[in-house]
Amino acid sequence: MKVICRFMVVVLLLVAVLCSGCGMTSQSSDGAYEVTDCQGTVVRFSEKPSRVVTLTMGTDNIVLGLAKPDRMIACNTNLDDPHSSNVVELARQIPNRVRHPKLEELVALQPDLVIAADWGNHDFVQSLRDMGINVLVVRGAKNLDDIRENIRLIAAALGEPEKGPQLIARMDEQLAALKDKVDRLVPQNQRKCVALISLVQNYGGKDCVFDEKCQWAGVVNGLAEAGLNRGNKLTKEMLLKINPDIILLPSFSAHGSFDNQGFKDKYLKDPSMQQIKAITDDGIREPRDAYIYASSQDFCFGAQEIAYAAYGDEFALEEQQHLSVAE
Repeated sequence: MKVICRFMVVVLLLVAVLCSGCGMTSQSSDGAYEVTDCQGTVVRFSEKPSRVVTLTMGTDNIVLGLAKPDRMIACNTNLDDPHSSNVVELARQIPNRVRHPKLEELVALQPDLVIAADWGNHDFVQSLRDMGINVLVVRGAKNLDDIRENIRLIAAALGEPEKGPQLIARMDEQLAALKDKVDRLVPQNQRKCVALISLVQNYGGKDCVFDEKCQWAGVVNGLAEAGLNRGNKLTKEMLLKINPDIILLPSFSAHGSFDNQGFKDKYLKDPSMQQIKAITDDGIREPRDAYIYASSQDFCFGAQEIAYAAYGDEFALEEQQHLSVAE
């Protein structure tokens, strides 16, 4: 009897903790509901939003995994660029584009929900709220748990709370299958060392989404191994010290307006870089940014893309793969 009582206490405490965090907090009989965002702000909805704008590609992707594109009034400017996006066809169904929008641009779209990450400079958040526009602030994902949290929170805000766990379950199934395959096919003593050369030069070290993808992909993240943390800049001197088996270069083009080849040549044609193992042993890869930088449910495809870059066709991934429970 004492054991049962202790168990019930633990369960009740767990429920209390869960209910005090982000997500749907209450729902009334007329369909209205409330959601508490990651900063503790209670956002009240009288009905499910149908003119959604999000301010990052990751949150665009999450919304499109939970709802059909006709519920979005705008998306990121690069969401229909196949070099940067894995949801091109869905993005083309969304009428407007935004990138670092100003307050007046957002207001002109007449959204009924704006989703913003907590890392941005969003001075306009309170201004939008003062105008009666719902704003949901989510975490700028630093790891897989943050992604799961954002999926649950966005699903609740869309009025689809049951779809959050469904989408997370699909992602976790993909990750478990990938890990099993890596463990079967790639012995520990054959694991590759990978270095990401990112346009965001302080990205790719320990404790970021990319680092966790490397763990699922069965590769050594050379930046983390060398002691670089999220926020530390990768220098050419550090790249020489890491001496990776595989170098991952960006595929970003911004619809052809960015000189991607010029950026890559700064490394590949630098005489001081020619002794790096990845260059001498044909270890240069150009994975799809849409997967590598995914901070949504498509994290699983990012991990698979890294495994493909390191270990070849056994891990090949088709174009425009996207997890969704929107139907």
